[in-house]
Amino acid sequence: MYIPAHFAASSDSVQHLLTRAAAANLITSTANGMLATLLPFVYDPAAGEHGALHGHLARNNPQWSEPALGESLFIIQGADAYISPTWYASKAEHGRVVPTWNYSTAHVYGTLVIHDDPAWLARHVRRLSDHNEAGSARPWTVDDAPERYIAGQLRAIVGVELLITRIEAKHKLSQNRPDADIDGVVAGLRARGDMQSAADVAAAREARNDAPCPRSDGAPA
Repeated sequence: MYIPAHFAASSDSVQHLLTRAAAANLITSTANGMLATLLPFVYDPAAGEHGALHGHLARNNPQWSEPALGESLFIIQGADAYISPTWYASKAEHGRVVPTWNYSTAHVYGTLVIHDDPAWLARHVRRLSDHNEAGSARPWTVDDAPERYIAGQLRAIVGVELLITRIEAKHKLSQNRPDADIDGVVAGLRARGDMQSAADVAAAREARNDAPCPRSDGAPA
């Protein structure tokens, strides 16, 4: 991934992408070409050397049975948004502005492990459900459904575990714009109703402004 220094994601930002309730694209290279599936995942920081992402595929999905060649990849996407140059204060000053797109993303690489084990799958779907139901006033749990029904559902899926080897992450959130332009971006996104993108831009600006300033000799302070 191309990551200019001012768009490099912090460790906290990466952690947020890994731990929030979301789905991501699992991409594998196989002898029969590239395969991809969007699937919900849950992050396990204790698995392997660098943590793991756990998900599951339908048993009829050929991606799990086609051996992956080399590393596999989860592409995790945060909020993204079109940014209009009309929001920039600098448009009125000199007009040298163009549209862009803001986004947060993490490319999580690793070794793919297949789990066709009812006990592993039962633990996984319970944890995944609990993770996604955490914000509900009346959260659903696996125990709410008949045991025989759940057993049948488990037979229809296969678990996948990505043992993480490396992560490349990018936060492109207007950090390269002056504060007056960022104010306009935040206001424009809020007016559009995109509160999450507006909050991401505001947080990125705060992190940028809080970063240590370089010393006069060019070395970091």
